[in-house]
Amino acid sequence: MSFRLFDAPLREPSQFVGFAGNTIDRQSENRADDSVDKALADPATRLLLMHGGRLYLKLGDDGALDPWFGATESEPFKVSLAQGILLGFSERGPVLAVPAGVEPERLPETVKAIDYRSVYMQGLIDEAAAGAMAQGAALLAWHASHRFCSKCGTESQMRAGGYKRHCPNCGTEHFPRTDPVAIMLTATREKCLLGRGRHFAPGMYSALAGFIEPGETIEAAVRRETLEEAGIRLGRVVYHASQPWPFPYSLMIGCFGEPLNDDIQADLNELEDCRWFFRDEVRLMLERTHKDNLVTPPKGAIAHHLIRAWVDSE
Repeated sequence: MSFRLFDAPLREPSQFVGFAGNTIDRQSENRADDSVDKALADPATRLLLMHGGRLYLKLGDDGALDPWFGATESEPFKVSLAQGILLGFSERGPVLAVPAGVEPERLPETVKAIDYRSVYMQGLIDEAAAGAMAQGAALLAWHASHRFCSKCGTESQMRAGGYKRHCPNCGTEHFPRTDPVAIMLTATREKCLLGRGRHFAPGMYSALAGFIEPGETIEAAVRRETLEEAGIRLGRVVYHASQPWPFPYSLMIGCFGEPLNDDIQADLNELEDCRWFFRDEVRLMLERTHKDNLVTPPKGAIAHHLIRAWVDSE
């Protein structure tokens, strides 16, 4: 019998989704309480400036957008260096994510504040920078929503370069969280199940998704969410890929599910529509040539990669 445990592509599917190009060496075992101060003393340190769900980007003479600021260069934007997070180290030196204080409408013409989703959907920065942005955005969002100790209510303090909060009153330590979300494409050889949320862009259909609950396996969450949202029971569930998703700090876990019944009973409180699509129609949706202008999510989204993998599997 051949050994098949690692009989897989050298580049797993997760490497092709949006926000997955992060090349920062996190050096998690070396994070100390003074690591941000040490990084700021290094002239090679580069900063990502963030404010209100937006990334600040410098506009070059050639029209290119640059997300990186030097420590001194960032001072006019009222950055809070004390709240900075050491993301890790690139080949060029330390990398930090720092909250800025200048409102977008007060920025100079040479600096643009663009929301995270638009930055990645429009491909405004390279994959490595987008991955760093996702890391920084998730951590800054967690700190903003976890300022106070959940045990005693005292305002906690940032430690370990931004990877821990310490309560000075009761001593409790709090660590950044990642919320796991199951996203699944239910499919047979001939057709797949796609749904449409009320907030979706016009004509867009996507894979179903939902948060994984405490005490639940990934597979159980895939089966539960599909049954709850579409009334479809699943047999086998197969993992495909994952994606960091900084809205605000989730991990999308992409799977395929095997349907055991065809009759859809959609939860119209959750979905606007849910139906089966045959392969040829989905291919037109991917290519943006569907006669009714139906489309799938953009290329950076893990839903796109699940759908594309299924279409190309014939």
